[in-house]
Amino acid sequence: MSDINDKPSEQEQLNVKLEQANRQLLQSEKLAAIGQLAAGVAHEINNPVGYVYSNLQSLGTYLDDLFRLTDAVDAGASLEDLRAIKQNIDYSFLKADLKDLLAESREGIERVKTIISAMKDFSHIDDEEFKLADLHRGIETTLNVVNNELKYKANVIKDFGNLPEVECISSQINQVIMNLLVNAAHAIDDFGEITVRTQCSGDQAIVEIVDNGKGIAEENLNRIFEPFFTTKPVGKGTGLGLSLSFNIIQKHNGSIAAENAPTGKGTCFRISLPLKQPEASPGNQQG
Repeated sequence: MSDINDKPSEQEQLNVKLEQANRQLLQSEKLAAIGQLAAGVAHEINNPVGYVYSNLQSLGTYLDDLFRLTDAVDAGASLEDLRAIKQNIDYSFLKADLKDLLAESREGIERVKTIISAMKDFSHIDDEEFKLADLHRGIETTLNVVNNELKYKANVIKDFGNLPEVECISSQINQVIMNLLVNAAHAIDDFGEITVRTQCSGDQAIVEIVDNGKGIAEENLNRIFEPFFTTKPVGKGTGLGLSLSFNIIQKHNGSIAAENAPTGKGTCFRISLPLKQPEASPGNQQG
């Protein structure tokens, strides 16, 4: 005979359903962010790919001209004929432009490699294991991924201090950094400045994202980490980005806070993370 007390109460069942719904919403926000980034990344890749493609077309024309010259040599053409062909194909220009063409193409391919590598590092959203990680590398990766979101809105200043490796789930910390960088860009009306500052304070790693945008209304400062709270127009934000960030930092036994600049222009988000996770901490429990 089963004990009626073994059955979950209605309140417990409701809590489980709410937790499941919350996890699904947070996962949807992650996927939405990746989708938003994909469009920007496609734009970032399209530019260097475009001029590499154009350079390859020019290279094809140049090779045809060079083959005319080498074919004439093989055919035993006279020196005068060879000089005439060389002048006709503008050999001096072709020689100089080939060097520039190859250098530019190499630069474009390196840019594509950097973006793809950054996206690969950034997209490990299912990685749930705490490992020692280089926060500076994670920040650089995230900056590469969100470059298209930032470059038209702000100069990014990196003020990196000396940081040891931090025990964290790096992909999740990258997600937080991404949310804060994109929010900082959205807070700037025309063109401004975003500073990413890091330092070590005792056993804590500190990361600050500072913008000189319009700031946050004082009455909203204590609400910005609430689920679904957003000051953006309808359709422009889910209100889950900062809530997700808060949960991630809490899971890492850290803290995240925001304050307006003393001048009243801009906002500083400050993340504090323990260099090493406490043993058997609830923050280390996955789920």
